[in-house]
Amino acid sequence: MNADLHCHSNISDGCLEPAAVVRRAHDNGVTLLSLTDHDGLDGTAEAAHEAAALGMRFVPGVEVSVTYQDVTVHVVGLGVDPENPALKANLERVRAGREDRARRMSDALARAGLGGMLSGARGFARNPAMIGRAHFARHLVASGVMPDVRTVFDHYLSHGKPGYIPHRWADLEEAVGWIRDAGGIAVVAHPARYCQRLSKVALEKLFDIFAATGGEGVEVVAGAHSPEEAQRFATLARRRGLLASVGSDFHGEYESPVDIGRCNPLPPDLEPVWLRLT
Repeated sequence: MNADLHCHSNISDGCLEPAAVVRRAHDNGVTLLSLTDHDGLDGTAEAAHEAAALGMRFVPGVEVSVTYQDVTVHVVGLGVDPENPALKANLERVRAGREDRARRMSDALARAGLGGMLSGARGFARNPAMIGRAHFARHLVASGVMPDVRTVFDHYLSHGKPGYIPHRWADLEEAVGWIRDAGGIAVVAHPARYCQRLSKVALEKLFDIFAATGGEGVEVVAGAHSPEEAQRFATLARRRGLLASVGSDFHGEYESPVDIGRCNPLPPDLEPVWLRLT
């Protein structure tokens, strides 16, 4: 099974249209795909239609932004009902703060000597309601300020940098609840990313809360995970009895460490999350 259960289109902060994401996945040999745009499901119908035309198995997904101990954590919901009214309403509530955050981010970058960033970032956001750091980063690259998106994040947009603006997203417990109530499986996305800001104790507590509220899976293999990090979270999945997921977190050809469908396989002794997806 070549599964990729974490990727993005330009409905959120990816570079490609939903159908183009599906075609790229198909060309790369993906047989099971989930489009998991940030805090929204608007690309699901287009992606599902294209997948059906190509004979690919597709499950609706979403990546919910969560605040845990003042750190942004992402929880992927796989197999959700994209028409679930409560899920749609709650995701709209999560999205509501993005415009204000973008304005504050632009102001912060202006104080760092980079003026006019908001209008430039909007030019890269197909969906104005989803404007985020990636759109600012692409504008800075296009403007010649930095050579690539990763460098922009390292210098301006990551935690502690001049353009970083903290934001309060959903609570972990409520995000898992929304996913479960919409018929989906909740998965902690790219957990190694949180190790820089969460202690080992805090990360274990995150998984305690996640499991206690009905969370079921963890991305063992992620685009940004090293082989050693994948081993670490494979051990966590075994110890906690969690389902294992694979996701490239693909955003675009020149922005993602791993192309869609090109992740390493899961260790064979783990239970893949797709065995529970209908």
